Amino acid sequence: MTSSSPAVPQAAASDRGSPPHRVAVLIRPGFIPFELGIPHRIFGTARDAALRPLYEVVTCTPGGPGLVPSDSDVAVHVAHGPEAVEDADTVVVPASHEYGPVYEEGRLTPELAEAFRRIRPGARIVSICTGAFALAAAGLLDGRPATTHWATTDHFRRLFPRVHLHPEVLFTDDGDVLTSAGVASGIDLCLHLVRRDHGAAIAQDVARRTVVPPHREGGQAQYVERYVPERDGPGTAATRAWAAERLAEPLTLVAMARHAAMSVRTFTRRFRDETGESPGTWLTRQRVEHARTLLESTDLPMDQIAQKCGFGTAQSLRAHVQSALGVTPTAYRRTFHRVA
Repeated sequence: MTSSSPAVPQAAASDRGSPPHRVAVLIRPGFIPFELGIPHRIFGTARDAALRPLYEVVTCTPGGPGLVPSDSDVAVHVAHGPEAVEDADTVVVPASHEYGPVYEEGRLTPELAEAFRRIRPGARIVSICTGAFALAAAGLLDGRPATTHWATTDHFRRLFPRVHLHPEVLFTDDGDVLTSAGVASGIDLCLHLVRRDHGAAIAQDVARRTVVPPHREGGQAQYVERYVPERDGPGTAATRAWAAERLAEPLTLVAMARHAAMSVRTFTRRFRDETGESPGTWLTRQRVEHARTLLESTDLPMDQIAQKCGFGTAQSLRAHVQSALGVTPTAYRRTFHRVA
């Protein structure tokens, strides 16, 4: 399970005459060196069949060219100012540990606001970790799904109540705006973008060269939720983890509310407050995500996948996958099935 709002584009080979996709990594003082390295490594490793680079990655900073300190004892000399985002196809905003008004008040600094203003219409905007605070402060996440580091979710919700926050996922994909959870989940998101742009084979090659899995297996929602503080509290996180481990079962709203020791009405209200979704919508999304994993990583027939995901029949599986992803399960498997 990787995305709360998955987008599945058609895999495509590199066009011999097309220039590389330009990625601008917008860093601020207090940036995390590891997060700066993620887009450079993942996008910078992607090559077409003729070994031509598929991406051009540049680093820029809102304050203009110069030395930018990190959150450790190193600094980097950045050659580009905010003008670099103007011709970028994708802008990546990593986290910064010099929190300031973005994190503390949900307000952009004048320099950062100017940098966001320069991003051209139609460009793809991506955050890593608490970089989502900057996207939210710019108004880019209002009414959209998003995620961020699990430890900051309560604070994020207080600052940005209009954002549909999903702390249980590793990343969200809402088409032109994407967010990732804490730190290393930026790798998952950047690999997802390579797969989205150029198909599974190139993404797998990048993953092999980077020595990371091309797609994290198993219950990614449960993996993240183990660390959400409210799991042992009065919220619905523990029930979400419980349900995600029982997708093949006929889970009902009554059963989920009973597990949470709440009335159906209270459970439904709290569930929506915490996830931005109804329990039914959330459960269907988990089942579709599990189906994606099985379609990509197994040769199981469709009726068995349907049973394992709780859809019951192959016809039901087809209807839900087509509705969520825009393609049939067969077409999805044809594009993204991974060869062992």
